[in-house]
Amino acid sequence: MKEIYLDNNATTRVDEAVFEEMRPYFTELYGNPSSMHFFGGQVQKKVDEARAQVAALLGAQPEEIVFTACGTESDNTAIRSALEAFPTRRHVITSRVEHPAVLTLCRNLTKHGVRVTELNVDSAGRLDLDELKRAIDDDTAIVSIMHANNETGVVFPIEEIAGIVKERGVLFHTDAVQSVGKIPLNLAKSRIDMLSLSGHKLHAPKGIGALYLRKGTPFRPFLVGGHQEKNRRAGTEATSSIIALGKACQVAGEFLHDENTRVKGLCDRLERELMAIIPAARINGGGAERLPNTVSIAFEFVEGEAILLLLSEKGICASSGSACTSGSQEPSHVLRAMGVPFTCAHGSIRFSLSRFTTDAEIDAVIRELPPIIQRLREISPFGRELLKK
Repeated sequence: MKEIYLDNNATTRVDEAVFEEMRPYFTELYGNPSSMHFFGGQVQKKVDEARAQVAALLGAQPEEIVFTACGTESDNTAIRSALEAFPTRRHVITSRVEHPAVLTLCRNLTKHGVRVTELNVDSAGRLDLDELKRAIDDDTAIVSIMHANNETGVVFPIEEIAGIVKERGVLFHTDAVQSVGKIPLNLAKSRIDMLSLSGHKLHAPKGIGALYLRKGTPFRPFLVGGHQEKNRRAGTEATSSIIALGKACQVAGEFLHDENTRVKGLCDRLERELMAIIPAARINGGGAERLPNTVSIAFEFVEGEAILLLLSEKGICASSGSACTSGSQEPSHVLRAMGVPFTCAHGSIRFSLSRFTTDAEIDAVIRELPPIIQRLREISPFGRELLKK
């Protein structure tokens, strides 16, 4: 059965061009880039090229790119660095809808004397910037707000937020794992101090990420040891993965227009037609600016896990907005923060497309999903009542 993969916010297929770019660095050009000999030196040149490719996609300078193992490491590095660089400041500001890479870290930091403020969002998943202004004080070391939400696709006004934060003399970090390669960025004209990205979200392998570090930003390394990454991140460079990330960023730049036209058109059609066919449904984040590839739909009186299981039987891969798969009976923290009604929060499904998504695949979802929702509602007491209306 050929899969219809619409879970690209979870991970993406490695682009064949990316795979071919990294292939020689496993068995042929396997030298350590830190070595003095020519065999390592030629690898170092390729790492430098990859650094420039990542920087080009971000509108940054190559020396502002630090390679890491993943987005989680980049997030941890940014926040911990700020607290170490400003040891007298013990306050961190973030939002209630952040990825666990940020939220879990911040909540763990409270056990070590750090004060954390989690900003609220409205029913569309938007921040109240006045709340942010009130939260910043002389004790604030860093504000960390994601660029785009991984569940709903809601995009935050990151440049406006950066301006507010920098006016108060505070460091600003954004987790841009979901937005890099989907939304144009120009960090040269931005006030963002640090930005995290992850390779496996933009068709590079898992296990590689990067941290943008604006030139002149106070910084303390998270991993210490060797001199790699100009003493900003110790450990032998994962050269094949770094080279893959560079290529992936180059290709993503070439497809940015496609992402925001053709892919967005597919996403909009999926949303529009499902909402027209299926009653008692709502768009999570509807009314807010969202990523061009993401739609999260909540269906009343059905369980998201049951929807996913039946979709999977049809070869369709999506994801749930509910945390029930981990054994919890609560909806996701993002939907709770948005105040999504309990009756439909459990029935939230996220479809996230990529440049490899086709019209035929979207047609298949539009054909297969409505009967699945109908079937599940017929076996639910509340669903049956809904169908009678």
